Amino acid sequence: MTNTSPLQGGRLGILVGGGPAPGINGVIASVTIDAITKHNMEVFGFLNGFRHLVEGSAKHFKKLTVEDVAPYYMRGGSILGTARVNPAKKEADMANVLKVFNELNLTALVTIGGDDTAYSASQVSKRVGPGSNQGSGNNKVLRVCHVPKTIDNDLPLPEGVPTFGFETARHYGVLTTRALHADAKTTGRWYIVISMGRAAGHLALGIGKASASTITIIPEEFRGTQVTLESVCDIIIGGILKRKIEKRDYGVAVLAEGLIESIGEKGLLSALGGEEKLKQFGNLERDPHGHLRLGELEFGRMVKETLKKRLKEIGQKVDFIDKDLGYELRSADPIPFDLEYTRDLGYGALKFLASEAATQFGAIISFVGGRMMPLSFESMIVPESQRMKPRKVNVESESFQCARRYMIRLEPEDFKNAETLKELAALTNLSPEQFRERFEKIARI
Repeated sequence: MTNTSPLQGGRLGILVGGGPAPGINGVIASVTIDAITKHNMEVFGFLNGFRHLVEGSAKHFKKLTVEDVAPYYMRGGSILGTARVNPAKKEADMANVLKVFNELNLTALVTIGGDDTAYSASQVSKRVGPGSNQGSGNNKVLRVCHVPKTIDNDLPLPEGVPTFGFETARHYGVLTTRALHADAKTTGRWYIVISMGRAAGHLALGIGKASASTITIIPEEFRGTQVTLESVCDIIIGGILKRKIEKRDYGVAVLAEGLIESIGEKGLLSALGGEEKLKQFGNLERDPHGHLRLGELEFGRMVKETLKKRLKEIGQKVDFIDKDLGYELRSADPIPFDLEYTRDLGYGALKFLASEAATQFGAIISFVGGRMMPLSFESMIVPESQRMKPRKVNVESESFQCARRYMIRLEPEDFKNAETLKELAALTNLSPEQFRERFEKIARI
């Protein structure tokens, strides 16, 4: 049977950008196997994303075979490495990238990554993709698609469609958090777990809900009101006090790291008493605009120390241990969900590249109801931010309401019942009226 694929005999490039996520090798393997066995293509795997390409180097790649990729299909990490290099920041960098693609006679490109890599792929497509102004230069036309990945699950795919790597990260995050819960119960202490997720609380909520953690706090639940370090800590303190009434002196609180972004520089300086105090929790690095790089601060330790201080003020002492959760999840071996999902995505990438649609636009690959759905770069990327609009947790959904129902937190009902209010206040050095004034507002969150 004659192969009529428009990709027949062409050359395909694959590269990975951004942070690791479980399943990258699954996509690489699926794309490579399909390209070679079904389309008779040569496959070039570029090492470390765009890092060497922006230098105009055509030496840093592997010519991939089925035998090269098949053994790594079920393994974590990336056999091609990865890098956070954005070739779209400088025209000279992009020109170098296109020069290498042209020298290697590439006819198609698959990128794997998050926001920045998607934008970079869109800019390649804009310059040399179908419908671009490539005719004015010597560059060949490239069919381009992007496979979205992030353990944060914050890319705006269709509702109910996760990014690959999320389910694996949640799975191992749950196993870790369950073990911490057992340790907390055994030793009579509380764990403060900081989960990755700068733009949205999906991973923190997924881990907290599935592990039956005592409390989970995400930025979205504040519904646009200012998040403060004090309010985050008082939510946890409310849970601690309710647990004490139940004769349980232990628990696990899972916090999304995005809370520190929501609190912001001014909020942190106000809560901690100035820049010198803030320095205790990390290096105060600033970006080119003068803003603090909040990711450089030890948020878990900051929450722990603030909790101790605020508990002491009301006559309580609790042992805490803070734990950052994220890096150990990013390169884990993918669970069956992501193994199957990444095979679908690799297949979908080649199906799109071989389709008539790929002669009209570059796209981000997604699946809805078991069917491949390409989403054009133009429909997904916001030109002003050069990123996709973050997908937030829907705190009005029944899924979130279910998660909230099983947390141990102060609720409005606790302040309507005089006996409950009295019992809670008795654990502190506050009167019922003082307790209400201090804590009732956080019960409404």
